[in-house]
Amino acid sequence: MDIFSKIKEKLSNEFIDIIEWLDYTDDTICHRFERYQNEIKNGAQLIVREGQTAVFVNEGQLADVFEPGTYTLNTQNLPILTTLKGWKYGFNSPFKAEVYFVNTHLFTDEKWGTKNPITLNDERFGLVEIRAFGTYAFKINDAGKFIIDIVGTDNNFTNFEINEHLKSLIATRFTDTVGEANLPIELYAANTSELSETCKEVMQPEFQSVGISLEKFYIENVSMPEDLKKEIFEYSRIDKLDLDKLTKFKTAKAIEAAAQNEGGTAGAGMGMGMGFVLAQQMGGLMGGQQQAPMQQAAGVPPPMPVAVQYFYASNGQQAGPVGFDQLRALFANRTINKDTLVWKQGMGNWTAVKDVEELKAFLGGSTPPPLPGN
Repeated sequence: MDIFSKIKEKLSNEFIDIIEWLDYTDDTICHRFERYQNEIKNGAQLIVREGQTAVFVNEGQLADVFEPGTYTLNTQNLPILTTLKGWKYGFNSPFKAEVYFVNTHLFTDEKWGTKNPITLNDERFGLVEIRAFGTYAFKINDAGKFIIDIVGTDNNFTNFEINEHLKSLIATRFTDTVGEANLPIELYAANTSELSETCKEVMQPEFQSVGISLEKFYIENVSMPEDLKKEIFEYSRIDKLDLDKLTKFKTAKAIEAAAQNEGGTAGAGMGMGMGFVLAQQMGGLMGGQQQAPMQQAAGVPPPMPVAVQYFYASNGQQAGPVGFDQLRALFANRTINKDTLVWKQGMGNWTAVKDVEELKAFLGGSTPPPLPGN
């Protein structure tokens, strides 16, 4: 055996390679295969297991990408790398390249949440704040793009490192999506499945831009302040019930509460308001009773009692007429408020609800006038 044959045999024995990565962790996304001076022999064996992709990078440039399988590295199956940095010699000379193994299995049960409350403008409740949290799942679908754009030269890249970036992206896009949806505030919590699908579609292109596929996205909870939640429940009940019956029921409960708390300001105000209404109704009844004998003597039936009717201003337009109970229901469901202008027969001008004596009961209390001489 001549001297050159001995050199070829020595180099062949020295640089025989088997390049593979056995992943025993659940959080590693990318691992760089370590070799002395990154030297790889022509003819080395590359083993890529299921759920992996091998990426060759030469001097910062993407060279070749290998799907699962076993490969003998030579000029036939490394055409791009051969062009970038081919072998200069005709026998077993090594070449230099960085080899990254990328974990392509599904990373599940990753957590996300809004760090700060999201402020929304609801037509009925004004500015409100909500929070949301949930889970998502992703996997790497373009290993080369992911290595170049995200991993860089990191020799062991974990899902913890990418999760902070992904959670910030999710929170931002979630805020944009719910803001543009312009749904009634109670529907955000009631339609989490539909909202999850919409958010996933909005976020997918940004995940794809760095070689990641957003496989699943779930909104598990949308929360809001307790006082707002109570208002929504109350509004929902009012919307479903017969407003006239509800108003009568609440009026009866208010009179009962006022009677039990006669010394309280709220009770006195409520009692005063109910007193005016009852006085009007009783006055009409008594007037009818006084006229009844005369009418009966003449053979004419007494007139039907006439309920007080109110007109009210809504969006600059006159609305009504409505009875006292209906007006109270409109106040309860926030169609009108204490500053809404109202008018009834006998009033000279339109007057705010808060300034009409019998309507002060809506406000839940009133302030008595000063004592004489003070």
